[in-house]
Amino acid sequence: MSSKINRLKSVLIGALFIGISACSDESEINNEQKVTGRWYTAEQVEVGKKVYLANCIHCHLEDAKGTQEWKKTLADGSYPPPPLNGTAHAWHHSIEVLLKVINDGGIPFGGKMPAFKDSLSDSEKYAVIAYFQHFWPEDIYQRWELMK
Repeated sequence: MSSKINRLKSVLIGALFIGISACSDESEINNEQKVTGRWYTAEQVEVGKKVYLANCIHCHLEDAKGTQEWKKTLADGSYPPPPLNGTAHAWHHSIEVLLKVINDGGIPFGGKMPAFKDSLSDSEKYAVIAYFQHFWPEDIYQRWELMK
């Protein structure tokens, strides 16, 4: 039940992000822009790419490929930035957990990622998740959907 509520929240926030409420034919626009089988729209991916390039690429690298040895701690005991492209553990986490990491940073999880709670809007946070999820192969995305 809570997974359905969480999915509904994600869809509603995505709908608000692209301004569907201001359009005359909501269902037509929503269906046209939604990435097939995914919670996000192509527009969110485009916005997310800009957010990612401005805030995330320095650590999570191009195409969200992250550090290849992301499980091995650095000399200071912290973990390096993991891939977000579906090859590491990001797909094991709900949108709520991904948002918590974006908001609070990676320090509570053993990393060094700064908190973005006050520097990114909610729509930018959802967009950046859409951006890195668009790299996830369909089988990984479907496994993520089942875990929610």
